[in-house]
Amino acid sequence: MSGICPNRLERLAALLRDHVERGEIAGAVALLARQDAVYVCAEGSLALGQSGKMERDTIFRIASMTKPVAAVAAMMLVEETKLRLDDPVERFLPELANRRVLRRMDGPLDDTVPANRPITLRDILTMRCGLGMVSTQSGLPIQKAFAELGVSAGPNPSPFSPDEMMRRYATLPLIHQPGERWLYHNGFDLLSVLIARACRMKLEDFLSERIFEPLGMWDTAYRVPDAKRSRLASCYVQDKDGLVPFGDADADSFASAATGLYSTADDYLAFGQMMLNFGLYGGARLLARPTVELMVMDHITEAQKAASQFFPGFWDNCGYGFGLSVTTQRTTTASVPGTFGWDGGFGTAWRSDPQEGFVTILLLQRLFDETVIKLHGDFITLAYQALND
Repeated sequence: MSGICPNRLERLAALLRDHVERGEIAGAVALLARQDAVYVCAEGSLALGQSGKMERDTIFRIASMTKPVAAVAAMMLVEETKLRLDDPVERFLPELANRRVLRRMDGPLDDTVPANRPITLRDILTMRCGLGMVSTQSGLPIQKAFAELGVSAGPNPSPFSPDEMMRRYATLPLIHQPGERWLYHNGFDLLSVLIARACRMKLEDFLSERIFEPLGMWDTAYRVPDAKRSRLASCYVQDKDGLVPFGDADADSFASAATGLYSTADDYLAFGQMMLNFGLYGGARLLARPTVELMVMDHITEAQKAASQFFPGFWDNCGYGFGLSVTTQRTTTASVPGTFGWDGGFGTAWRSDPQEGFVTILLLQRLFDETVIKLHGDFITLAYQALND
């Protein structure tokens, strides 16, 4: 294989088999692509205790790996001037006009001040819109309000209609001033409705017409049709008794920009290669090169990183662009500056590395926890040790 060393790939297959044999995952699919080489490894089964084998075309719930796809859709509308990065989004989302902001993050919901300025698309794409997951403390009034309204961050899409979801968000104060700091996830709920209203199409139809069909992502959608459900991997969460089924997504959930897509390794490879090629795929251009370059820049200041806790160590070598993370410095053998991508809450992961011309994808179905984090770290280490030059 050009670009990937074949005799080093067995280490990666052995890693996945090891986790399967220990009962930590039902199975997984790993994909590496570089130059003219594409390596795919499928280990384990679709579900624990069942005979259906994990295959290259197995369908997975990719959860937050939906976000980079939706960010591409938003930037398509920016290129068409249907949206502008720094225009107030209240033109399409009037529910977000005249926002109030908590005086203190841990304060009562009625202790607020006026927002300094309106929320913009740039705020939403960079997770700085003022609505999101607070991971540094628990038991806060704003967290309770999110939960009671059914809009807390999570891998399952909202069960509400777009208009109802916006009505609920409109009752909440912002946690911080627009553009002030980074909070994960919830801004992309807003992006779902913004895209749909700006293009006058359902989000799922826009993604299908403008992204999935041009890239040949025929197995990527918000629903898995009956004819394909035999290829769907089961999802699990760890509890005190071991892995237990997590359950399928609500069939009545609306299409969210934050989560909800199903996909396969080869489908997401097409998306990852398009991004690696800065908007070009198979001779067709989905985005202009400068647009993708802007998307994969780090837009979060050092001061904002210091005030924006996420997973421990997340900001040590990472920044955040539009719907994806960006590697900012080399801290391991597998952290190449300029690499970008994102993970999904059910254990899926994607990275595109322009410096090495390398795309890595790992798909499994275990709700994110320490075991998944360590598996991701081992996977990316073994992916890079297989480079052939």
